Amino acid sequence: MVSVPKLTRADAEAALRNPLAFIAARWTPDPRTVQRAALAALVMSVVIVVTGGAVRLTGSGLGCPTWPKCTDDSLTATREMGLHGAIEFGNRMLTYVLCAAVGWAIIAARSQKPVRRGLTRLGWAQFWVVMGNAILGGIVVLVGLNPYTVAAHFLLSSALIAVATVMWQRTREGDGEPRPLVGASVRQLVWVLVGVTVALIAVGTVVTGAGPHAGDSSDVPRMPVDWEMVTKLHAVLAWVVVTLTFALWFVLRAVDAPRGPLNRTRELFVVLLAQGVVGYVQYFTDLPEVLVGAHMLGSCVVWIGTLRLLLSLRERPEGSPADLPEQPARTLATT
Repeated sequence: MVSVPKLTRADAEAALRNPLAFIAARWTPDPRTVQRAALAALVMSVVIVVTGGAVRLTGSGLGCPTWPKCTDDSLTATREMGLHGAIEFGNRMLTYVLCAAVGWAIIAARSQKPVRRGLTRLGWAQFWVVMGNAILGGIVVLVGLNPYTVAAHFLLSSALIAVATVMWQRTREGDGEPRPLVGASVRQLVWVLVGVTVALIAVGTVVTGAGPHAGDSSDVPRMPVDWEMVTKLHAVLAWVVVTLTFALWFVLRAVDAPRGPLNRTRELFVVLLAQGVVGYVQYFTDLPEVLVGAHMLGSCVVWIGTLRLLLSLRERPEGSPADLPEQPARTLATT
């Protein structure tokens, strides 16, 4: 039998004062455990976007007509509220699952030895973004699904995905000084790709805000823009992203870049093509809900793929910057 250590009064007081430090002092997770915790937080950040889209696409945005309660008299959805109430309340409950995943990532990062404060900060950044987006989600309900607040809600979710992606990548790297794997011109091209992708996502929220899926069967206001024009702008930006990705692949091949950036570029290109097919099919079939939901999922995957490509342009060796030998300037210039 394994003996269980007794928890003294001093231990209990220490756990109450700083539970994270208490856990970290008694548990050292395997590096794979930290990676899986960060990946779980990333997956849940995507799931909450997709389920939020399902709320809108099923017309359940006001299934719970108030916030933080579901109704003025009930914290939860009631039977009389039907399917729409259950869908909206279920999405609210998934926020707690997301918080649990982010909390697990924070605990795992805080307990890793040696201490990696950067990982812990990324975990806490996710937590505060989740809290802010939960409040913004409540405001969305209170203002009757105003399309501008809905767009801000999605953009903040994209910021959460960005932080979660960076944390997941950092769990598989060391804490050494970043070393570029490609030249400055290639890095600038990728930053342009990232900027156009951000614009693509932002214009996509305008397409949603002006489109037919308002989120509820009631008279929900839409953005006063020409939906056809904004949709065409969205398509043009998508083609710019595809073209930049295709050009980047040829540039990386020409400079004999490492396999990491090449693989990430190829993966992003494939995802972009799939997302484009879904986008055009949904446009010419009058925006069926299933395809719109798939397009939202694709948007998250495109954003993750773009960030992974950006992060693949450098490497971080093990150890702190002070512990690593200085890399000769000639080597960096050659790279």
